[in-house]
Amino acid sequence: MGYDAGKYDVAVIGAGHAGIEAGLAAARLGCKTAIFTINMDAVGNCPCNPSIGGTAKGHLVREIDALGGEMAKTADECMLQMRMLNRGKGPAVHSLRMQIDRKKYASVMKHKLELQENLDLRQGEIVSVERNGDEWIVETRLGSRFTVKAVIVATGTYLGGKVFVGDVSYESGPDGIFPATFLTRSLLKLGLRLRRFKTGTPARVLKSSIDFSDLEEQAGDEPVIPFSYETVNPLENTVLCHISWTNENTKKIILDNIHRSPLYGGKIEGIGPRYCPSIEDKIVRFADKERHQLFIEPCGADTEEMYIQGMSSSLPEDVQIDFYHTIKGLENALIMRSAYAIEYDCVDPVQMYATLEFKDLPGLYGAGQFNGSSGYEEAAAQGLVAGINAALKIKGKEPLLLDRAGSYIGTLIDDLVTKGANEPYRMMTSRSEYRLILRQDNADTRLTPIGYKIGLINEDRWNKFLVKQQQIKDELSRLSDTVFSPTIELNNILVSRGTSEVSSGIRLIDLLKRPQISYKDLTEIDVDRPKLPDNVFEQVEIEVKYKGYIDKQLAQVEQMRRLENRLLPQNFDYKSLIGLRLEAQEKLNKIRPVNLGQASRISGVSPADISVLVIWLSQKDKQ
Repeated sequence: MGYDAGKYDVAVIGAGHAGIEAGLAAARLGCKTAIFTINMDAVGNCPCNPSIGGTAKGHLVREIDALGGEMAKTADECMLQMRMLNRGKGPAVHSLRMQIDRKKYASVMKHKLELQENLDLRQGEIVSVERNGDEWIVETRLGSRFTVKAVIVATGTYLGGKVFVGDVSYESGPDGIFPATFLTRSLLKLGLRLRRFKTGTPARVLKSSIDFSDLEEQAGDEPVIPFSYETVNPLENTVLCHISWTNENTKKIILDNIHRSPLYGGKIEGIGPRYCPSIEDKIVRFADKERHQLFIEPCGADTEEMYIQGMSSSLPEDVQIDFYHTIKGLENALIMRSAYAIEYDCVDPVQMYATLEFKDLPGLYGAGQFNGSSGYEEAAAQGLVAGINAALKIKGKEPLLLDRAGSYIGTLIDDLVTKGANEPYRMMTSRSEYRLILRQDNADTRLTPIGYKIGLINEDRWNKFLVKQQQIKDELSRLSDTVFSPTIELNNILVSRGTSEVSSGIRLIDLLKRPQISYKDLTEIDVDRPKLPDNVFEQVEIEVKYKGYIDKQLAQVEQMRRLENRLLPQNFDYKSLIGLRLEAQEKLNKIRPVNLGQASRISGVSPADISVLVIWLSQKDKQ
């Protein structure tokens, strides 16, 4: 029998990227919070790639920062190299990615938790979660029982974790840390629907054993752009990454040994990530492809471990050694840590509201890979929302509901709770129908007012935000009011940039609307230009160039929000509604959407079904 060890407002199970943001948010909003971790040395661990951000993921990190989360600031503090992805495309898909010092990142995050007021960081495996009236009891493996008002499950890949390397498999969390072996039974007892997912990680290689002489170098971008709006000190790139490729020999070794892969031998039951497949999965799925790109990335400033991005595997260790040695630069590589696959338990996320609270279990929340997502950034975003909503509920305040048109975080959560996850969910820009207005450059414009209202943005940061917004407004006015005469100097600039000359006066804003012309091009003649931060000019230029498209998208948003405002009852049996197709009845009863907008995004609910719901709601309104 356990013993009564005390009370908290919020208990967070897990101290990975989701648990960290959840715990910090709840504590900062005034709730007495405890974060429980199986191993104190695993707090903030990056068990896979030593990087933060990437396509669409960089948007999430910016949004976390705009709301008052911690990931962006810590990434900036631990940066080794920064690159802006997709520069050759439009601004909607520009995404920051940073190589980070993974050990430093974990250490910095752990220290922030230790210093946070209202927050206790405790080592202990939670083995059961029980309802106790309106409260919850969480119990550790050592018998400590804590009474809490809310529980956030953020177990990552530890829950029922099982590692696979060829024929060898054993219960484990990532990086050889103990798994959570008992909590699954408790969650099933509560009635949660769980499933098995799988992910994997590549080998780590000794730097001195790599031949870099013929490898393509990948330098960071200059100047370095920080993730956090609060980072003011200049950041510097300090490392190089390198690019190499697989070849026909790599492919042959993998195919000759594919029967030894637990993935293809049937030993792995869990569903793996479609958008981050193992190298053997790539070789099989893209059989006609001659080679696959890989990146050699440093794991930190004070370690010789190098991460082989794009080469995760669950093949036996001897096969891994053979195929890694076929790759240019890795012919004599010493593998310090072998690649492995890991299988784990997670929940069907359609059981949750958009607050990430379980519909049938008030006070119980889920976040991160436990909800069926993949990636550090997706986890942190959900942890932040779960922590905020747990605190707001305890304080008796309105919940935070982020919609698809306001953020990638809203899109991520809406996809999970509305469509579910049949495989580990990864955020991509293509998942958002409103990506032109959900750019990473305007994350603060979209979300900082929300973070301030909640209480995670302090007065100093809020005042700086207001100054920036006024600068943007004033600069847009200046562009409209400034007129240039058709001088030789101006026309020479226009012709040199491949656009037509002007024969009469032209407003500065109309010059910037031309796709060939940028702020930089007009520096010599725009003599009255004020000295403003680069991010102000960036946002202004995007707003000017894409105004027509942005206005069109904003109109679509208004139409969507009209549907979002039509609420649906939560305890209605849709089987009783004549006119709905059978599949729609089943899906609506399973997911229980809160409004027409969410109902319209459920797979299996057709526009005709939505029309039936609209008519039914209208009849109810009249009655």
